[in-house]
Amino acid sequence: MGFKGDIWPVHPMADEIEGRPVFRDIEALPNAPDATFIGVNREATIEIVSQLEQRKAGGAVCFASGFLEAQAEDAEGADLQAALINAAGDMPILGPNCYGFINYLDGALLWPDQHGGKRVDSGVAILTQSSNIAINLTMQQRALPIAYTIACGNMAQTSQAQIARALLDDVRVTAIGLHVEGFGDVTEWETLARDAYAKGIPLVVLKAGVSEQARAATVSHTASLAGSDAGAQALLDRLGIARVTSPAILLETLKLLHCNGPLAGNWLASISCSGGEASLVADMATPRDLTFPPLIPEQEATLREALGPMVALSNPLDYHTYIWGDMARMTAAWSAMSIPGIDLTLSVVDYPTTDNSAWRCTVEAALAVRAQTGRPFAVVASLPELMPLDIASELVAGGVTPLNGLEEALAAAEAATRIRKPGDLPITPAPALAKTRTLSEAEAKARIARHGVIVPWNCRFRVGTDGINPVMDPVTEHTGDAYYADIYAIKGEGMAHKSEAGAVRLNVPQDGWEEAARNIGTPTVLIEAMVTGGVAELIIGITRDPAHGFALTLGAGGIWTELLRDTATRLLPVTERDIQDALKSLRIYPLLVGYRSKPGASLYNIEQTVLALQDYVLSGPDDVNEVEINPLICTPERAVAADALITLKDQT
Repeated sequence: MGFKGDIWPVHPMADEIEGRPVFRDIEALPNAPDATFIGVNREATIEIVSQLEQRKAGGAVCFASGFLEAQAEDAEGADLQAALINAAGDMPILGPNCYGFINYLDGALLWPDQHGGKRVDSGVAILTQSSNIAINLTMQQRALPIAYTIACGNMAQTSQAQIARALLDDVRVTAIGLHVEGFGDVTEWETLARDAYAKGIPLVVLKAGVSEQARAATVSHTASLAGSDAGAQALLDRLGIARVTSPAILLETLKLLHCNGPLAGNWLASISCSGGEASLVADMATPRDLTFPPLIPEQEATLREALGPMVALSNPLDYHTYIWGDMARMTAAWSAMSIPGIDLTLSVVDYPTTDNSAWRCTVEAALAVRAQTGRPFAVVASLPELMPLDIASELVAGGVTPLNGLEEALAAAEAATRIRKPGDLPITPAPALAKTRTLSEAEAKARIARHGVIVPWNCRFRVGTDGINPVMDPVTEHTGDAYYADIYAIKGEGMAHKSEAGAVRLNVPQDGWEEAARNIGTPTVLIEAMVTGGVAELIIGITRDPAHGFALTLGAGGIWTELLRDTATRLLPVTERDIQDALKSLRIYPLLVGYRSKPGASLYNIEQTVLALQDYVLSGPDDVNEVEINPLICTPERAVAADALITLKDQT
């Protein structure tokens, strides 16, 4: 790496390491070191960290494992990590259980293994919680200039967000990619996102924890709280951070951001000399939020002049091979596709692994288009291995993005459109509750009704040998809407799944409710007015997610909740605009606005219900663990909570 500073090996027995004289201990060093790699066992690591802190050293990488990440197998792990933090004091440490860092800009590294990078003048920073993933990413052969690689490990003292925020001060860093197993303090991520956006440095996250298996592995690997994946996605959306799903897409996205920065929109143009590739691009982009807009007349005129009469003009464009090797006409045709309004132009080129000299014209044309138009331009190999490293490096140097793999290219383009300004409202933290209890449906409805949620007329009755008598409890007797129906729902109390247990009777007439109540089979029943005139049913839920904050879920409700799984998740607090955007993202949204001339629901009342539920959770008297309305029956005039569930902190 060519590091020109002093390197001081410390070992209690060796006299020389790699031609350098060895110091017996920390006290023997001539000065306090700026940075130290500690490669000893966990107990000795704590002692050495203490000695370094006493000498006012700059910081240390703690390589040893067996700390908090091992607490499931070793009860001492948590105590040892606490001791390590205490020993470090004000001295920053990286890890434990990590490889350290590589600074490819200045040729400095504290790293115990191989790596595949080289010195660069500028590039992206990559931070991972897994050292092995960090090693693998440095071995990439995709012409991505990497400025920093940092393995964060357990993050006992210094968090991933704090490290990334420090890198924002280096003007040579063009983008930051993060492999995240758990976010930790969401307020630190909010600060990072706001500072990164202000400085124009885009952030991309590869988030683990989608599967139950991944979440289990995370806990044992770096002692991180992965939390719910829906909550993680909502957090990233709120912070304006792009999310990707694989290491390959992470690298391609970072490459696109390094060369072009975030994309202003999702309008793409595609050019290739094969109709098969043109249709493949269009098909593969269909599931993604990407658009290939039709050509405008000015484009068609320029393309017709460059390509002649034999080429059918469209976007994606198959320009055939009539102009292959004619640099003037290739540049003119490709430039015609890369106009203002097109956020990224893709030129699909697969370079032969045998002799690709005849493909030199594609490199020169791409560089010429980028130089002449200044527009974002990428050369895409449909197969990752058909993008030679030397050609990719030349393209990067000229501001053209070489993308390895068509699927990866489209995923990277989509990710580059999702980087935006973070939300204005700070996220509300939601620490875990030690013990919870569940309210009855009647009490749950009473509590949310006090905050403005409309509930049906309802009353609790006790079913006994002396008949059916009202339960005169001032909290649960009845709240909400005035009586407005002639038919009732009778619900047994004291069970989790009333419908499955046959403890629900619907559409009971006024003269039949007493008999229905006696036949339910529970000591108490809830009798409420049936809600009529519904055009759609929604589920609205707010869940305490300790890893990300309070997560609001909006989706298809009633019997469709499990069948459709049509939901949107946002973090509290939300605004009317956030609620509107969430509703519009649902597949059932056409029902809400009126489908095939049928009346729609009152969107205003749906929004007010969500805001009322939010008010209950954030400003109400209870420490809420979860509150759910399912279904919220939506009519053209109102939105009524037909069923409600609340779990909250148990004060006993």
